Amino acid sequence: MSEDQRRLPVIQSGGDETATPIFERVAVIGLGLIGGSVALAARQTWPKGLVIGVDNKEVLERAMVQHAIDVAAADLEVVSGADLVVLAAPVQENMRLVDELEQVISGPAIITDVGSTKRDIVSCADRLPDRFTFIGGHPLGGAPQSGIAYARSDLFVGRPWLFTPTSDSPAEAVSRLKEFVSSIGATPHVMTANEHDNLLAYLSHLPQLTASALMHVVGTKAGVEGLGLTGRGLHDTTRLASSPPTIWRDICTTNADEIRGALDSLIKELSSLRDELGTGNAIESLFESAAKWRGRLPRQTRSRDT
Repeated sequence: MSEDQRRLPVIQSGGDETATPIFERVAVIGLGLIGGSVALAARQTWPKGLVIGVDNKEVLERAMVQHAIDVAAADLEVVSGADLVVLAAPVQENMRLVDELEQVISGPAIITDVGSTKRDIVSCADRLPDRFTFIGGHPLGGAPQSGIAYARSDLFVGRPWLFTPTSDSPAEAVSRLKEFVSSIGATPHVMTANEHDNLLAYLSHLPQLTASALMHVVGTKAGVEGLGLTGRGLHDTTRLASSPPTIWRDICTTNADEIRGALDSLIKELSSLRDELGTGNAIESLFESAAKWRGRLPRQTRSRDT
């Protein structure tokens, strides 16, 4: 690979130059929707800092057009001086990257990720040398479309950002990460990796699989002509079915036990509903419970894409 393919030009920051960066050099590895939005938010919030992007050349060019990054490169060497590294590739790719960071970063650094499962990558990060501090992270923000083209600096405003430090994680590092995400509009929460994976199996992974399975069944049975007659209900219910399968394959692989339990709970409810359709009692009870719990969803979750 030639040097011009490996490294693209530095773009100078603009905007308010007075804000002191929490991290002087932020490296984001993987500039999709989430990683690109982290880069945009960091660059706009702290123009005096440096935001480094690592991805393929096509994505990097788009990120530069959107002014999401200051430095672009297609290999990890560019992150050598970063004091914060954000792993924003798919879950299993992030785990592979953890093992490579020791070779390219010689000094101390805080490393976090944005993946939807935490137990495996936290365990993987145990192999890192002492100069690194790894703290798992997961912003609960998203959009129907993926990719750098849909990244935006306000994606995390008002949204939870989960961190999963271990008992050995330095309090100062956790505090800096919480300040970082708070400054770009998110609300930090701390829990264990086990708690995270159990909770997200219900809050995120089960809804995704349910929406995708539902769209598969409806599309297969109704066909193109039948789908042409649909109303907003099906559109709203299956919005998640447009999600990319590569990301979700990794999520399901690294959280299979918890997702299996969540699916079992849903299958049990659906089986009970099927068996009692003739009585009407199950319908009434289910709808009343669903309406009650939906009313407890945070208002911003009900009014915007998540």
